Amino acid sequence: MTEFTAPPTMRFAAPNGRTVPLHLVTKDELASWTEMQPGRMRAWLDATGFNAASGTTALIPDPDGKLAAVAVGLGSDTDRQRTRFCLGGARAKLPAATFHLEHLSAQATLDEELLGWLLAGYSFDRFRTPSSRPLAEMVAPEGIDVARLEAIAAGEALTRDLITTPASHMGPGELEAAFVGLANTFGAELSTIRGDDLLEHNFPLVHAVGRASDRSPRLLDMRWGTTGPQLTLVGKGVCFDTGGLNLKPGASMGLMKKDMGGAATVMGLAHMIMAQGWPVRLRVIVPAVENSVSGNAMRPGDVIVSRKGLSVEINNTDAEGRLVLADALALADEEPPDLMVCMATLTGAARVAVGPDIAPYFTRDRALSDAILQSGDAVRDPVWPLPLHPGYETKIQPGIADLDNAPAGGMAGAITAALFLHRFVEHTPRFVHFDIYGYQPSAAPARPKGGIGQAARALFDALPAALDL
Repeated sequence: MTEFTAPPTMRFAAPNGRTVPLHLVTKDELASWTEMQPGRMRAWLDATGFNAASGTTALIPDPDGKLAAVAVGLGSDTDRQRTRFCLGGARAKLPAATFHLEHLSAQATLDEELLGWLLAGYSFDRFRTPSSRPLAEMVAPEGIDVARLEAIAAGEALTRDLITTPASHMGPGELEAAFVGLANTFGAELSTIRGDDLLEHNFPLVHAVGRASDRSPRLLDMRWGTTGPQLTLVGKGVCFDTGGLNLKPGASMGLMKKDMGGAATVMGLAHMIMAQGWPVRLRVIVPAVENSVSGNAMRPGDVIVSRKGLSVEINNTDAEGRLVLADALALADEEPPDLMVCMATLTGAARVAVGPDIAPYFTRDRALSDAILQSGDAVRDPVWPLPLHPGYETKIQPGIADLDNAPAGGMAGAITAALFLHRFVEHTPRFVHFDIYGYQPSAAPARPKGGIGQAARALFDALPAALDL
């Protein structure tokens, strides 16, 4: 991958030629809106039973039978709380015409609906014959920040592509190639440390996790921008996780191609930031490994001294993500940024706590936490803070070493993992860690089943104020 470009279906159409008016209508305003329409249109809506339920469509013909207008339902207040991207969900139901927004409910969020339209243009067709049916297109309304919405959509497309690609085609080398492509797209600087050179450059935990695979582990480090506050993004890049010698059962291994979802998400967020030309010094660090099984695999009970000098007892080789992140975070903390973000598909405990749709996060900065939560609500990218409870610190201290990578007992697993990571960030004033799922388990409006970005849009909304941009 030399450069990444989002597909044309994830961009707005040029305003050329005839466009069809599209009306976004809620249940609450259906009656008043219908009364304002021409008699022929009212009769058609009545005859077809259009009720403005969430995602429903009405295709309204002119006297010659050609498409004259379209109505898309946004549902009730309750529907809108439960369902995102109604317009995006309706896109596949529409004919391959070019539309413009004629009416937008006052209760709708224009940016959200238009972003949903763009995201609904995503399809992962690398290993199948693409659909030959062209998608409907949309001309952006005046006053909309087209470049911003298209940058968000492109970053999300990159994240989805990386996560959904099977591990046979997305190992550490392929992830590095995508990283190079991202750097090339925006003229960023890139350095890579591979294989046994990781030991020479003091990344012992990254090396320990990845050494059992014949696909060499590596540490990817990208820098972009020369002025402004420094923002560092760190993402877990475990391209496949067998569990190591603590081998996962088959059912738990089935989705482990997504265990590099943290890396994919920070890369998507970096794409958004660079595409928008933020005045920041951006750094992106990804430890890219495959946690495999062989004679030289790390063993339960091993003790490894990390880059930071803290020794770690390996009590479960399947708790590998926090190990590679520990070295990466220590590296980032040696050049303390103004703000550091860590993203990882880290614990099943986070999924038990909040399910697959919400991205929990951990930070000791209350103002930053509040800003992220508020942005998540505003852009409909659900996030939720979890506590870094000091009373659980003793759970990650095994006695034989400084730290335990897998505390016994199983309780508060997401919290103890976050506490573990925080031990490696000492000098950075503001640090937040996200424990994401990175996968859409079933199709939803503008979100097909497969890899998905989580919390990137919330951060993209929150970070400018947090960094005083």
